[in-house]
Amino acid sequence: MRLPHHRGPVSSALTARLRSEPDEVAVAPVPAGTGLPVLHDDDLQLTLWICYELSYRGFDDVDAGWEDAPFVTGLRRQLEDRWAKGLQDLVAPIPVEPDAVARTLADLVRADEGPPLAKFLQRRASGEQFREFVTHRSVYHLKEADPHSWAIPRLSGAAKAALIEIQADEYGQGRLERMHSELFRATMRSLGLDDGYGAYVDRVPAVTLAVSNLMSLFGFHRRWLGASLGHLAAFEMTSSLPNRRYGNGLRRLGGDTTATRFFDEHVEADAVHEQIAAHDLCGSFARENPAAAADVLFGAACGLAVEAEFGRTLLRQWEEGRSSLRPEPPSAAVAGGRAETADLVSTVAERLHSGKAAPAQRHDTAAGIDDFAVC
Repeated sequence: MRLPHHRGPVSSALTARLRSEPDEVAVAPVPAGTGLPVLHDDDLQLTLWICYELSYRGFDDVDAGWEDAPFVTGLRRQLEDRWAKGLQDLVAPIPVEPDAVARTLADLVRADEGPPLAKFLQRRASGEQFREFVTHRSVYHLKEADPHSWAIPRLSGAAKAALIEIQADEYGQGRLERMHSELFRATMRSLGLDDGYGAYVDRVPAVTLAVSNLMSLFGFHRRWLGASLGHLAAFEMTSSLPNRRYGNGLRRLGGDTTATRFFDEHVEADAVHEQIAAHDLCGSFARENPAAAADVLFGAACGLAVEAEFGRTLLRQWEEGRSSLRPEPPSAAVAGGRAETADLVSTVAERLHSGKAAPAQRHDTAAGIDDFAVC
């Protein structure tokens, strides 16, 4: 993956620096920003995403030494302060007693009235709109579970065991073809999409990057440990029914078993994870760390709020007859291989609109995927 195109003065300054050799020069104070809400501030969210990505897989055109260089860490710290302040403006504190964390999580999820994105994708979405949805989700799902795995070495006892149980399922119990990120790659290939890590970062808006950046904010910092666990719990507790709808929607459009397997797997797996996350993970953690009980609810509420805004954004664009994706950068449009990919996507679109299944695009890493069974 190469550095994405900048979207404003801060991301422009960062990408320019990252193309040079790492140095020890600290960052100056960052301008106040665009004035946009943090969830829709493209410059803020892209800059944060790049800073975080330096500690995941990095970029082919960036020296690994930039990860902890003063310029990057100082810039990230300033933007994280702005990001956290925006989240605190978005989500009110939820006081809770440690013994009531699991029950309060359930109440919070039950009271959530997010937009009907899953219903739309199940019943009304066109093939093009469904592919756009998968394109958005690729920013996180191609590294699924990684942001929450930062919490493992920070836990002990029952909470640690519970998180490892959840994450082991996410990583396919050590089987490559069962890893959820690999299942998602198979879905992308079935839809004629580029399954390369980070392939569509230039195409997704700020709110899509915010979904990923929220997990990274919580995952990177020990002080946000409770929030990271609460976010994971909300993620698992709200996953099963929407994924059933996503799978049914893709079948309606002609998707085959390879295309829908990612969604179908989450219907059953996340129904189990829901209980583990609420009780064994968050409940145990709150009892062992009573001062952090409210952080668990804050993380969960932030996750629900950001996902809701993501859903509203996509539905608003589609209702207005527009694509939910950003225009492709001009330089990328003429890159080698793009024309071939565009032709493949067009072919898949025609097949989905006609109700015919798209031909599966198989890679060696998907070998054996048809033998997959839900654990």
